[in-house]
Amino acid sequence: MKTEPTLILSEEDIKIKIKRIALQILETCLEDESIVIAGIEKNGATLATLISEEIKKLSDQTIVPVRVKLDKKNPLQSIEVSLESSAYENKSLILIDDVLNTGSTLMFAAKHFLEVPLKQFKTAVLVDRNHKNYPIKADFKGISLSTSLNERVEVNFESPARAELV
Repeated sequence: MKTEPTLILSEEDIKIKIKRIALQILETCLEDESIVIAGIEKNGATLATLISEEIKKLSDQTIVPVRVKLDKKNPLQSIEVSLESSAYENKSLILIDDVLNTGSTLMFAAKHFLEVPLKQFKTAVLVDRNHKNYPIKADFKGISLSTSLNERVEVNFESPARAELV
């Protein structure tokens, strides 16, 4: 018997969470001339773009966008990044994904960026599910959610944007 999805965040809720995350990032990177915003494809990259747009409304700091592509089912495979490592070396970097579940996606993406010296490294997610198998945390999060292991969280940024527990 399939149950109906439960709405966790409405489009308006998501906008509010994005603005709050953007403000927290700005507080953390107050002294930086530029901030590297790395989004994990697909939804993490979409969330990174939305956060970047919000930061641009609030600050004159330069946003350096980076797209991160990895196989979420097999994250040990090669990771593709849309920017040369020299472009983010010694800079503040924020790694963004939509949902933090087991932590494997963030952990393997973080490993890639930690091969280069950074000024600081932070992570941001819209939904933190609290089921981590890896020692990684979200420095900035829209919502923390305790769920059962058989439930999934789906984030959809298409209009109307929403996050649902499935």
